[in-house]
Amino acid sequence: MYTNINFKTKKALKDAVAEGKRITFYQPGPFGGNEPQNGKITIQGPHHPEPHRWYATCEVLNGIIVKVR
Repeated sequence: MYTNINFKTKKALKDAVAEGKRITFYQPGPFGGNEPQNGKITIQGPHHPEPHRWYATCEVLNGIIVKVR
């Protein structure tokens, strides 16, 4: 899955969540549309077609990332 903002680093994502920014996420392709709204997800970045250089496990609440590990 990807975030709505194309973060170049995991640290940038962590900082945005810590600042209280509303970061949403999505699953591209044919599997999109059934993303969990609560629980744990895995995010990757940066967005395709760039090679993925980082991965993060995130906790989400009501479709918003609230914690990055």
